[in-house]
Amino acid sequence: MDYLLCTDRDAVSVRIPQRALQWPVAPHQRTRRASVGDARLGAHDCAIARDNGPMSAQSIPPTADGYFEESSRWNLDRVAATRRSERCAWRVAAAGWTCAVSCAGALLCLMPLKRVDPFLIRVDNSTGVVDVVPAYVAGSGIDETVSRYFLTHYVTTCERFNYVTAESDYEECGAFHTAARNQAWYALWQRSNPKSPLNLHRDGSLVRAQVQAVSFLQRSNGISNLAQVRYLRAELQAAGAPPRVMPWIATIQYAYAAPSSDARVRSWNPVGFKVIEFSAEPEVSAVAEKNP
Repeated sequence: MDYLLCTDRDAVSVRIPQRALQWPVAPHQRTRRASVGDARLGAHDCAIARDNGPMSAQSIPPTADGYFEESSRWNLDRVAATRRSERCAWRVAAAGWTCAVSCAGALLCLMPLKRVDPFLIRVDNSTGVVDVVPAYVAGSGIDETVSRYFLTHYVTTCERFNYVTAESDYEECGAFHTAARNQAWYALWQRSNPKSPLNLHRDGSLVRAQVQAVSFLQRSNGISNLAQVRYLRAELQAAGAPPRVMPWIATIQYAYAAPSSDARVRSWNPVGFKVIEFSAEPEVSAVAEKNP
């Protein structure tokens, strides 16, 4: 179906195909219909249109150029809306990745805080009072009284021998050793070693150690990590013979490290006392008195 449009100047009709319209024309926007064979409207009809008042822009059916122009603007609006949507999506994705990376970094920073700190509980045998032994933090100063106690305990435990408690003493002394010292300690106690305590005292004899004095030595660089321990070493024969007592002197190089995470090792050595080197021999004066 075609529509005819007349103008005031020349009253010339313009035929607009219906397929050029995207939407149907409202009843109040329609002009007079003409047959397909009509080429013009009469001047009378145009005069009637003028008498009815001027036609607004909305009442005039759109032409092909206006339709294409409107379609182009609509297409540009769609492209602009798509681009705005893409920009918004990229911003949301960037914000999500930023949050994910931030959370991962926070977890990595918190990982060192996730650890297990063992502690030692002490119970008094006489009163039953329970308290927690304070843990030693590596790097802090240690009083000489504490070092004197551990040196005395180490010499008393590691220089004695009793077949009944030999295994326990062996493990307890290992709690005070460094890795290199533990290897030497292991080699000393091997049965293939002739000087092993297991071979020297297979007859059932006992050895006891009693500390007499502890002296601290200071190096030239000002570091105090050496000590001399004087002690009496008594050997008791199994046959009931009188004990043979001999004064000994031990030179010990020691240090403090971080306490072990093993609860059993911490029960013996809660402050990380480590023996680096140990050298013991009979005192010269005692040997000279024995062999004048």
